[in-house]
Amino acid sequence: MKQLSALILAAGLSMLPLRAQNQQQPQTPEQKEKQLLEFIDKEVKRLSDLLDLEYWQEFYVDSTLTHDYHALQEEMDDLQKAKVGNVDLYQSIQDKWQQQIADSYRRFFNEDQWKKYLKSGGARAQKARDKRRAKVEKASAELKNERK
Repeated sequence: MKQLSALILAAGLSMLPLRAQNQQQPQTPEQKEKQLLEFIDKEVKRLSDLLDLEYWQEFYVDSTLTHDYHALQEEMDDLQKAKVGNVDLYQSIQDKWQQQIADSYRRFFNEDQWKKYLKSGGARAQKARDKRRAKVEKASAELKNERK
């Protein structure tokens, strides 16, 4: 019995690298699209539950996320195809689109919904984006000063 248990354990452990390898394979475009749409659906539901959104607001959240996340993904794919290795460029693209999403939300959330959204993490995300933007602007200004 002990030998059977040890054999099963050894077989299970030998399969771990194969599982990890399978999980690291690139996703097909269809898999990426499915995963993105599932994420958008979950986010619409989360915001609807959190903010008690009306039907028309859910529609706008869904439309905003669908458009902006596809545009974000397209820009990220372009960088990857160009083999850009600068992580800051990827982050700046994410920040740009996250800001676009927040600006859109601001237009169709009412005051109470906007406050709840900010309290649920929107303000923290905005502060992080502002901090990264200020860091980039400071580095850019320093670079300009060095050139003079």
